[in-house]
Amino acid sequence: MTEGKKKCIGLIFGGNSNEHEVSISSAKTVYKAFNSEINKERYKVKCFYINKYGDWLISHLSEKILIGGIENNKTNKQEIFNQKKINFLEKINLQSVDIWFPLLHGINGEDGAIHGLLKFTQKPFVGSGILGSALGMDKILMKKIFSYLKIPQVDYLAIQNQNLNDKNVKEKLLSEIIKKFNFPIFIKPSNSGSSLGISKVKNKSGIFPALKKASNVDSRIVVEQGIEVRELECGIIGYKDLITSEIGEVIYSTDWYDYNSKYSSHNKINIPAEIESNIAKQIKEIAINSCKALDIYGFARVDFFLETNSNKIFLNEINTIPGFTNQSMFPMLWEASGLNIDQLVAKLIENSLELID
Repeated sequence: MTEGKKKCIGLIFGGNSNEHEVSISSAKTVYKAFNSEINKERYKVKCFYINKYGDWLISHLSEKILIGGIENNKTNKQEIFNQKKINFLEKINLQSVDIWFPLLHGINGEDGAIHGLLKFTQKPFVGSGILGSALGMDKILMKKIFSYLKIPQVDYLAIQNQNLNDKNVKEKLLSEIIKKFNFPIFIKPSNSGSSLGISKVKNKSGIFPALKKASNVDSRIVVEQGIEVRELECGIIGYKDLITSEIGEVIYSTDWYDYNSKYSSHNKINIPAEIESNIAKQIKEIAINSCKALDIYGFARVDFFLETNSNKIFLNEINTIPGFTNQSMFPMLWEASGLNIDQLVAKLIENSLELID
């Protein structure tokens, strides 16, 4: 980093996604961390808010959303009809940004879409590139690669672009699911996050309502075998050399780790998790190997199941833009590993800049 010159961080948040509100909460935490006493000597932040309709707000209005000057739900959809030319970035000044920090959870962000756009600015950005982001977001492709590499995961069935209103399709799917799995099962959209669109199904009658719910999020759906597990999570940061955080466990009081429990203050968090050292070692090795297999780097959170009656490890998924909210595991994992939130965001920037030095 050039001595005496502050780096301008382009913080992108919000987005046309069902995780819009989570993204704003994450951005508030990161914005505050960059404005800490030590970081504000080295960095300045330029904010870019994308509303639920995909419109970009100019920087000073975007900043007001993070500091409470504007309510995000008061931003309106642009009137785009009868316009001869539409340029959604026409009034947005991108020139002064030195490095991008995208915090768009879910579709149009975590799936690699924003990374493709940022590549055209010819400025570095924090996190994985297009390929790793897309593979990490898409549960079906991720699972197929893990199956090929024999990375342990629960049994699953991929349902791709099926017409759920067709009687013959419904009967075939029902037969296939009942034959392959024991209840309970989980039915998930292939592309989503924060457990949105996911259902735990305990009997035959719940299968099609769950498929419909998932299909409202994505036409590609995953069915997974449900097992009794502990939920373990591990953070990674780095590029050529990935390093892992302490392993954490989330203990929740709900039936399963759904959206409400993920952002609940009532969960019990154990970091480090109370697990045997050999299991911790395996989890860290799988976390690094699975990220490398999908070309995921920069930062990510890798989620695992530990089956309670067998101590078998199963990789659940990889989140390439994990949450940074007050209840999010990723910053808590690194806090327990020796990096507080102010140090963590600075470390992510430093790692990214090393690629161009």
